[in-house]
This record gives sequence, structure tokens and C-alpha cells, in this order.
Amino acid sequence: MTDPIADYLTRLRNAIKANHRVVEIPASNLKKEITKILFEQGYILNYKFVEGDTPAGTIKIALKYDPADRVNAIKDLKRVSRPGLRQYTGYKDMPRVLNGLGIAILSTSRGVMTNKQAAQEKIGGEVLCYVY
Repeated sequence: MTDPIADYLTRLRNAIKANHRVVEIPASNLKKEITKILFEQGYILNYKFVEGDTPAGTIKIALKYDPADRVNAIKDLKRVSRPGLRQYTGYKDMPRVLNGLGIAILSTSRGVMTNKQAAQEKIGGEVLCYVY
């Protein structure tokens, strides 16, 4: 597999389309950090890191749905920076996702964070994905 982040986002997208409540994804440190950000921003209901089969373990993610009309909190996940085409941004050129309604997840020198956190700390980095 050449792009584990794209695989992570695709597994989430497929689980949302199939109306699954829980999705299991092979873990890595970067995927764990992205999952924590999705939880903190309110896009997923809960998560759990499970040690087991693989050396890094797995991540169980409980997806968040609106109880009235069964609409998921995540409308779309878009991979921005790919292995063949990296996308970097400075803090002055921070991307605005859906005019501020969505988030961009960045990998910076101080760890993985959202575009709003990176702008506050005045650091740039690689734009991993957009979530809205």
C-alpha cells in the first residue's frame, strides 16, 4: 500500500455510505492523531485503540449519526496531499474549507493539527485532508 492515509479515509467513506455504526482500521501513529482530531472536532462519536493482530493494532471508530434523520456528521473526506504530489502551506496561506465550516488536517513540525490551530500557532505544514 503506497498511501495509508488515503486508505484510512476511504474506509471511513465506505462505512458512512453503507451506514455502518463502527469501522475498524489498521493503526499507525499518524492515523491515531487524525482520529483524535476527528473526535475533538465532533465528527465521530467515539474511538478505541485496540492492540492485537498487527504490531500497531487497530482503531475502532464509532461513527456519529443524527438520530432524527440518520445523516452522518461527516459529509465528505478529501485527500489533499498525495505521495506523488505533496501540498504544503504556510500559516499566512492557510486553506479555508467550506468557508470555515469544515477543517483541514495538517502535519506540522509540532504534530498533527487542524488549520485553525496551526494558524494560531503561526506554523505551516503539509495539508493531509479536508473534512466537512
